[in-house]
Amino acid sequence: MARIWSSPDGCAQAVLDTVPLVMRAVRTEMRSRRGPDLSVPQFRVLVFVRRQPGASLSEVAQQVGMTLPSMSKLVGGLVARGLVSRTPSKTDRRRLVLILTLKGNALVESARRGAQAGLARRLSGLSQEDREAVAQALSALDALFSSGEGMTS
Repeated sequence: MARIWSSPDGCAQAVLDTVPLVMRAVRTEMRSRRGPDLSVPQFRVLVFVRRQPGASLSEVAQQVGMTLPSMSKLVGGLVARGLVSRTPSKTDRRRLVLILTLKGNALVESARRGAQAGLARRLSGLSQEDREAVAQALSALDALFSSGEGMTS
């Protein structure tokens, strides 16, 4: 099967077929550890703001797939709970930036550690050789997609 996947087209097909399955497992692990008092959209906002500190309300709304008014209300609730801070941008007074508070960061980090443990249990079913191959492939994908190479507009 590796020969089929070695062509760019075959490799792209393998990525398209496999990444959604992996992401479903990651989402399931993360969501199971988010706590019952936090909705999935709220949790997604926290995760995005952790990855993109200083993101605007518009950027978060676009990422999560919500309207700006709905996102404003959702973020207001996170601010009220002390999970996110909303502060004016240092470069543009009209823009508000979102940053996780220590409490928000701790919540996301706890969910991330739990998810990592759950995924590690699943990956323990692979041989060390296969885990090394997965790690090497992920490293190559990270380098490719982090740099923006291979992406078209």
